[in-house]
Amino acid sequence: MGYVERTLGFSTRHLDDRDIRLVTVIVAGTVRWKRYIDYLIMSLCSEEKVFSNMEPLLLQILRIGFFEILKLNVPAYAVVDENVRLAKVALRPGAGNMVNAILRKLLLLKETDSLPLPNIEGDDRAQARALSIIYSHPVWMVRRWIRFLGKEEALKLMNWNNSDPYFSLRVNTTNGYTRDDLVNRLEDLQVHYEKSIMDEFVRIREGMQAVLQAGLLKEGMCAVQDESAGFVVSVVDPQPGETIMDCCAAPGGKTLFMASRLAGQGKVSALDINKGRLRILMEAAKCHNLDDIITDIHGDLRLYAKESTVKYDKVLLDAPCSGLGVLSKRADLRWNRQFEDLEELVCLQDELLDSASLLVKPGGVLIYSTCSIDHEENENRVTTFVQRHPEFTPQGVHGYVPAEFITDDGFYSSSPTKHSLDGAFAARLVRSMH
Repeated sequence: MGYVERTLGFSTRHLDDRDIRLVTVIVAGTVRWKRYIDYLIMSLCSEEKVFSNMEPLLLQILRIGFFEILKLNVPAYAVVDENVRLAKVALRPGAGNMVNAILRKLLLLKETDSLPLPNIEGDDRAQARALSIIYSHPVWMVRRWIRFLGKEEALKLMNWNNSDPYFSLRVNTTNGYTRDDLVNRLEDLQVHYEKSIMDEFVRIREGMQAVLQAGLLKEGMCAVQDESAGFVVSVVDPQPGETIMDCCAAPGGKTLFMASRLAGQGKVSALDINKGRLRILMEAAKCHNLDDIITDIHGDLRLYAKESTVKYDKVLLDAPCSGLGVLSKRADLRWNRQFEDLEELVCLQDELLDSASLLVKPGGVLIYSTCSIDHEENENRVTTFVQRHPEFTPQGVHGYVPAEFITDDGFYSSSPTKHSLDGAFAARLVRSMH
């Protein structure tokens, strides 16, 4: 909503649930489809210069209009009318005329089924460029996925990233709630749900506003968390009485879930470099009745690990990563990532793994996880880590997660296209006794 207020200059404070839902869909969808929409806008401008010199607010208004006409079942006349009015009020009458002319051109092309599209031909790079427009993803991602996953799988993945995401709620059993309690509340709120493959989880496609306003999160009945993150906690396998370090803990979904699995016995230390996000984590811990189990530590893992004398039974490093497994939920993320970021992240992941390993007791377990689907950030990091640290041995995750999520190398891996979950990865590394 802050994004709407910043870019379009109108307040969303007084909107009702249905309108907030619509604004959310429009903003997320417009951001997702930006590359495709910009290609069309440019095609419909009288000359390329008109597009390249267009002021940002006018471009945003056009993008919204294009998204509504192409992807939403909004009556065409209403879209044209609303966006022309918006351009006149936010900019000037002339801007409204321009929006009117371009949107009407688009409607005509849509009605005659003659929207311009790039041809998928030429060498790999040219084909990737065309696909990146059609499916609205950065070229580097398209090329990388075609190379590692094959074209068919890459297209499936982009379709998944462009679809409306569902959200999962995890019931908080520490406060004595069961999944049935959560389901009953959702039925009262008339929120459609489906039960997940994981016992504590429920999925919803719509109705998050209703859940928030009914106070289900505030009263500690549930937390918003994807099952892929739940499976990472299953790989950690927290047992009552254990001491666990969560190295990059905020915003704290996995911290809370691990703490709830300790059944009141044991400790989770939540370390994070961001003080504000740690504070939010501890407020959530209070709601979930877990604040006596969780201790927060503000600091940089790389410095903390050097100075700390405390060793833990289990150490989870949920590493900063590209987030390539969660692009359906994070509409803007695809545009904020460059290929160079991957190289920087890989170096950071190695540094953090080295540091996290110092906190593991002899015989203890280090769990490395990401919300990425990229081998470079996942399997390759584990391989090079074990070469640097022969005192650690990878241990298969068999028995911790269902077989369909286990790779040939024994790692946990969820795939958006195979499992209809966020993409995530986790490896268990056991430290030798000596």
